[in-house]
Amino acid sequence: MTGDQIFQLFAYLLPSVVVGAISFYFFRMHTNNEEGRRRYLLHKDSQLNTLPIRLQAYERMALFLERIAIPSLVVRVAPKTADKNDYENLLIRTIENEFEHNLSQQIYLSDECWNIIKAAKSATIQMIRKAALSETDSADKLREDVLNQTMDKQSPSATALSYVKKEIGELW
Repeated sequence: MTGDQIFQLFAYLLPSVVVGAISFYFFRMHTNNEEGRRRYLLHKDSQLNTLPIRLQAYERMALFLERIAIPSLVVRVAPKTADKNDYENLLIRTIENEFEHNLSQQIYLSDECWNIIKAAKSATIQMIRKAALSETDSADKLREDVLNQTMDKQSPSATALSYVKKEIGELW
C-alpha cells in the first residue's frame, strides 16, 4: 500500500469513527437519562406510599414525647402507695412501657431524630431519679419535687418535640 492509499483509507474511516463515537456518546447519555427518569418515578411512587406511614410514625413519637413530659406524666400517673421508691419505679416503668410500645417507629425516622428521642427519654428518667435522691419521704412530695425541677427549664421532651417538628417540616 502506498501512502496515498493509506491516506484515502484513513479519510474514509475517520468520519465513520467520529459518527460512531458521537452515536455511542448520545446513546449512553440517553440510557443514563432514562435510568434516572425511571429511578425518579419509582422514588416518587414510593414516597406517595410511605409518606403517610412516616407521618404516622412522627405523630406517634410526638404523642410519646408529650406523654413522657414530666408535667403530663405526674398528672396522669398517680402514686399507688405513699412510698417514694414505688412511685419512682412506677414513673420509670411507665416511660419504658411507652417507649417499648413505640419502638418499631424507629424504622421510619432518621437516626438523628431517633437518637434525640432516646436521649429525651433517658434525660427524663434521670430527672426523676435525681428528684428521688432528695430528702423526700413520700410519693406526693416526690411528685412535687419532680414538677418543681422542670418548672425552671425546658423539658427534654419539649426539645425533642421541636426537633421532630423541624424534621417533619423538611419532608415537604
